[in-house]
Amino acid sequence: MSRQSRLTAGVLLILMPAVVYGGTSILWLLVGDPDYAQNQLRQDLWRAGHAHAGVLLVLSLVTLRYVDEANLPGWLKTVARHSIPAAAILLPAAFFCLYCRLSLHSRTL
Repeated sequence: MSRQSRLTAGVLLILMPAVVYGGTSILWLLVGDPDYAQNQLRQDLWRAGHAHAGVLLVLSLVTLRYVDEANLPGWLKTVARHSIPAAAILLPAAFFCLYCRLSLHSRTL
C-alpha cells in the first residue's frame, strides 16, 4: 500500500469512531428525547446520514487497496483515492443540512 493510501486510511480510521458515536447517539435520542421520537423526518434524515457515512467510509477503506494496484496515472489515483471519502462527508452533510433548512422554514419540524 502506498504512503498516500496509508495516510488516507489512517484518517478514515480516526473518523470511523465519530460516525459510530453519531449512530449510537441516535439510539440515545430515541430512548431519552420524546420530541425526537415524534419527528419522523428528523429520524429518517439523521439515520440516513449516519448510515451513508458509515458505509462510504468502509467502502473507502476497501477501495484504497485496489487503487494502488490499478494501472492509472498518478493524478487519477489521487482522485480515486479521495473521491469516496469526500462523498462520505458530503452526502451525509446534505442530509443534515436539508433537515436544518426545512426546520428553519417550518416550526413544526
